[in-house]
Amino acid sequence: MTWGAWLREQVYPRSGFKRAIRYVVYRMRRLPDQPHRVARGVFAGSLIGFLPLPGLQFVAAWGAARLARGNVLAALLATFNTNPLTTPFFAVLAMSLGHWIMGIEAPLNAEYIGRAFSRAGGDLWYNFMAVFGPEKTRWDGLIQFWHEIYVPYFIGALGPGLILSVAGYYITIPLVEAYQKARAATAQDRADRRKTMRAKLAEAAAKLKLRGEKGDDAGDDSSGAP
Repeated sequence: MTWGAWLREQVYPRSGFKRAIRYVVYRMRRLPDQPHRVARGVFAGSLIGFLPLPGLQFVAAWGAARLARGNVLAALLATFNTNPLTTPFFAVLAMSLGHWIMGIEAPLNAEYIGRAFSRAGGDLWYNFMAVFGPEKTRWDGLIQFWHEIYVPYFIGALGPGLILSVAGYYITIPLVEAYQKARAATAQDRADRRKTMRAKLAEAAAKLKLRGEKGDDAGDDSSGAP
């Protein structure tokens, strides 16, 4: 897969979001673990997925799942609760809530957010180049980004993220329990059918053996006749 195709898949999967969500749910239900452990993993991974941790979500989800004693694979799968299409809407909600909590008055529009990202990115590049030259590092754009974008986003995402993750926890338990019970019943039904089939085969083999023994006895009697 080319980089362009990979990026397109991250924004909108070829099979559609509905199929992608069904696949994740399917994998969740099939995890060979106790329902409560799977649910704890879903809670941990879902919460991490809502937080602004670019490039660190899998590592953070792994650590959160271990702390919660949840299923690690469930946590990793649950981080896919956000995607490039839904994240911008959630980010604006989280930053608005974070600004309200922190008492920050700033216009949360595309121009303001874009300018903050641009200044922070410019400072990162400038500081990187300053390592190899005589220029001094600058941090104004990064500090503004930290205080007005990242920290409000993180704080504002905690509340909605906790609510949605708790909901995911309680939804996961009955789903996994129902699937595991259905799977156990199916496995038991298959085992019973195999047992019945083996019994019938053994009975048929015994009948054939008995007929063969009767035929041998009849042959011995006829050969000994005068």
